[in-house]
Amino acid sequence: MASIDIRNIKKTYGKVPVLHGVDLDIKDGEFIVLVGPSGCGKSTLLRMIAGLEEVTDGEIRIAGIRVNERAPKDRDIAMVFQSYALYPHMSVADNMSYSLRLKKTPRERIASAVASAASKLGLDPLMERRPKALSGGQRQRVAMGRAIVRQPKAFLFDEPLSNLDARLREQMRAEIKKLHADLKATSIYVTHDQIEAMTLADRIVAMHGGVVQQVGTPLELYDRPANLFVAGFIGSPGMNFLDARYETAPSGIGIRLRDGTLISIAQPMPLATDAAVTLGIRPEHVVMTRDGSGMNATVELIEPTGFGIILHLSLHGLPFKIFTLDRDALKAGPSVNVAFPAQYLHVFDGEGNRVS
Repeated sequence: MASIDIRNIKKTYGKVPVLHGVDLDIKDGEFIVLVGPSGCGKSTLLRMIAGLEEVTDGEIRIAGIRVNERAPKDRDIAMVFQSYALYPHMSVADNMSYSLRLKKTPRERIASAVASAASKLGLDPLMERRPKALSGGQRQRVAMGRAIVRQPKAFLFDEPLSNLDARLREQMRAEIKKLHADLKATSIYVTHDQIEAMTLADRIVAMHGGVVQQVGTPLELYDRPANLFVAGFIGSPGMNFLDARYETAPSGIGIRLRDGTLISIAQPMPLATDAAVTLGIRPEHVVMTRDGSGMNATVELIEPTGFGIILHLSLHGLPFKIFTLDRDALKAGPSVNVAFPAQYLHVFDGEGNRVS
């Protein structure tokens, strides 16, 4: 396996910029997930690493070797596509062994590699079938097996689970994670699904508008998002946001909400007095008070999910959500009172960057 170093990578189509200078160090054996909304540049970056898109500016190194000018076949990487890209006239065994046969690999080596990959992926009973006789999940396992037999320096996954239903996606996520733990392969995985990103990644690269917004472990992005985009994109249900102002006074410091509520904070922030801020809090951290304290919010919708309950509220005229395991929430009246524990607050400045 190998490390992958990306230095100031830019991509333009004509005069339209798509990537605005991406820097990323991927360690040998690391599982990196590129996540973001459609059009953020994550798939373009993956295709540039694979050699399927030309680099406009910058440098890509795989195992310390510059690969900008190398053809895809000379980069020693394997790619798993959303569309599976299997040969319909070939059996599972022939699909998995095709790349090795092209390289005129000895038969014994091919048989051993295919058998090992098939065993890891549970494909042994399916080796003589053709793709049309397989389910979507089985086809994706074959596509993964075809990549594994090559023993490449890195695996690239381009939204491989998008065509599967919810239950199969859950199953395949677990299989991919187990496979990575077994192979310890350098892997880059592209998805727009933040649940996939959170469950699979060693580190997440959150992208938006062709710019890397934050790089970190899943819990780093969840607990301390760098800006409003990351805070809103990571987490389900998404983080709540409220307009507020930073206030200092002899009696203390805090965040003043639109309705006049002052939320006290322990430490001063690097902000001017009366600076506009955005206050964020995750739905699972909101507390419903029963003693009449807190802010009053109108209940607009209640969604039982089985595991928990989502309350859709209107607070200060803005959409607001609570996630709770308390089933008494199903009996919530037309309004509830809510409070925000200070330890769970996120504060963002006027530019949308994290302050606290």
